[in-house]
Amino acid sequence: MFRSVKMFLVTVILIALSISAHCQTPQFPIVKGFGGIYEIPEATERPDPNGEYKIIIDLVSASENPQQINRMVDNLARMVNLHGIAGVPKENIKIKVAVHGGAIFSILQDDYYEKLYGVKNPNLPVFEALKNVDVEFYICGQSLIARNMKTTDAWEGAEIALSMLTTLTTYVPQGYMLMRF
Repeated sequence: MFRSVKMFLVTVILIALSISAHCQTPQFPIVKGFGGIYEIPEATERPDPNGEYKIIIDLVSASENPQQINRMVDNLARMVNLHGIAGVPKENIKIKVAVHGGAIFSILQDDYYEKLYGVKNPNLPVFEALKNVDVEFYICGQSLIARNMKTTDAWEGAEIALSMLTTLTTYVPQGYMLMRF
């Protein structure tokens, strides 16, 4: 019986070691502290580390919980970090973000956000971290007006655009790939 218990314990330990070998800590190769991602050594499809990536994001999704970071805002950081973990240097990742629709609420300055939701805007640190790695933000002026907001209600780290539509029609012909979050 002692031998059976010993064999059982050895089996449990081996299984635990096997599982822990597959667990990883999130990594933040470019955007520090946000958009945690994991290395997948077995992945055969990966970004070209020598490629240049020009991406424009149509950020339209509102936060599911205004007290937490909008998943799609964190996804912006994840996209940058995923290219970084594949070896693409920060200088080869050109990202512009056109913020409109329900996502407008994610990019409001703290005072206005706090009036709406009772907390400071949890998304602003993510936007700041992205701006620090040269991601550019354009807030749709039409979306602000449609919601009775002023340009001063928006985060000062972004530019105000005439519209999301004209921002996309400006950058897509310049070779930016369009993605919608």
